[in-house]
Amino acid sequence: MKTVLLRLSGFTLLPLLSLVIPLMLLPVISSFVGGTGIASVMSGQAIGTFAATVIMWGWNIDGPIAIARAATTHDRSAIYLSSIRTRLVLLIIVLPVTAVLTAIVVLPEFRVEAISMALASAFVGMSPAWYCIGLGRPRLLALFDTVPRFLATLVSIPILMLTHQLWAYTVILGGATAFALVLFHRGYSRGGKWYPTHLTAMVRELKSQAHTASINVAGNSYGSTPVPIATATTSPAMSGALATADTLYRYGLFSVVALGNALQAWVLDQNTPGERRRQILAIVLHAILGVVGAIILTVLGPTVSSLIFAGQARADTLVCFYYGIAFAFISASTPLIRNLIIPAGKSQLVLLCTVASAGVGVAGMIIAGLFGQASGIALSMAGSELILFSTLLIPGLRILNGKQEA
Repeated sequence: MKTVLLRLSGFTLLPLLSLVIPLMLLPVISSFVGGTGIASVMSGQAIGTFAATVIMWGWNIDGPIAIARAATTHDRSAIYLSSIRTRLVLLIIVLPVTAVLTAIVVLPEFRVEAISMALASAFVGMSPAWYCIGLGRPRLLALFDTVPRFLATLVSIPILMLTHQLWAYTVILGGATAFALVLFHRGYSRGGKWYPTHLTAMVRELKSQAHTASINVAGNSYGSTPVPIATATTSPAMSGALATADTLYRYGLFSVVALGNALQAWVLDQNTPGERRRQILAIVLHAILGVVGAIILTVLGPTVSSLIFAGQARADTLVCFYYGIAFAFISASTPLIRNLIIPAGKSQLVLLCTVASAGVGVAGMIIAGLFGQASGIALSMAGSELILFSTLLIPGLRILNGKQEA
């Protein structure tokens, strides 16, 4: 339990720096883009986040498991170098597509701001965070992921207040991320080949993660699309209100990710007896977090959104309620996917369930958007998470029941 608490505090309190400062940044951005620009900027961020998922491929799912199970430093270095080679190839392909797609979706007068936000968000796909999670070392996560983004955001605030140029923040953020990546590479994969040279080998490496990468892409297809769909199909007022609720939801997911990161290496530790007890504890903790988060988002969402967006936009209570439902089910699904089903080698099952839920969710969002119903877009996303949880619950419990206490 002491190990769990130490890891939980490390994976939660240290990354909290990168959560609080952007919340301070949002009122500054809102003050010069206004209520009509918020949805466009947040759409750029959402598209960039989806692009980061594509660039990350399957490493944020397979990577921590592989690192946790690696026997030597050499093995871990080889895994990391493989991830860099494949992600560089994807980065070159994805960034131009991200810029074009963002330009199509957002309002013309906010294209520069939205595209810069999209590209900066996409570059996060190169982060070594998954490696640090696999090692169970939050200090590394803070040093090479959280602290650089924290400092970049801190430096950007006065510059944004003086210039009202959002691209300044995204350039500083991208530079800090790249600098941290270079330092990490020198410390944990020195001497290895990080650049892609053989196309055939790259294709083989990408294919090896096809299932988990498809899970990532399919899952984020409905997780990242509500704001862009609302921006493209509803009025600026409606899309702005949904964007504020979506932003609160994204920041809330930090807690789910932090809890999952803190527990994964400990739950999957093959050298310690009592794995079944650890699995059950992870499921219970995620369920509690989901319920508490849903209540907080529903009750406080409208007021908090008005504060952090400087009164330029306010989330609707019904939309916050639907986002709260989505939060509860995504939290409950996390330990089933990360700690049970994927490690059991059943990634194809997760893929099929994710594709099915994504198909239903995205179709529902588009239909709701065409009818001008922002709340329907949020409801469709909640429905996607409910479908995914429902289809994975029984397989996950079967795997859990098959584990013997040592």
